[in-house]
Amino acid sequence: LEAEISAIESAVADVDAVGEIGLDFACNVSREVQMTIFRAQLAIAERHEKPVVLHCVRAFEPTMKILSEYQLRAVIFHGFIGSVQQAEQAIKRGYYLSFGEGAFRSPRTLEAMRTIPLSRLFAETDESQICIEKIYEMIATERKIEVTELQTQIENNYNEIFLQHNDR
Repeated sequence: LEAEISAIESAVADVDAVGEIGLDFACNVSREVQMTIFRAQLAIAERHEKPVVLHCVRAFEPTMKILSEYQLRAVIFHGFIGSVQQAEQAIKRGYYLSFGEGAFRSPRTLEAMRTIPLSRLFAETDESQICIEKIYEMIATERKIEVTELQTQIENNYNEIFLQHNDR
């Protein structure tokens, strides 16, 4: 494990974010091993002031507990599938939520997507064959806003995390 962590540490200077990292309690890997690796990855992200992109499956509470141990530049929950209450917890800490096609199969996630501030929202396509423009349209329809407003805000969110920080 130390060799793998060392390899990550040496490569992280050349990347914009650390991810996709996190916990997946639906897979057949020891939870303790996952948490150990996750902590090591978060420590690297913290040391190098890199945002993190999270993979979180059936592990929201443990993920939030572990995240509280670190001072991270930014946290993005990739492929967020969760409740309004979970979304509110993440938003309260200043985290971002990214929604893809899977969000539209979960009524509770759709409600979360409708209620979070646009300033904390991202869209994604890597879990489907649907193009990003269609995901934008679907989210804009759910939010009852124009697609251009959503696109502008997502661009602003991206700039806040990746561009403005690099200008400091």
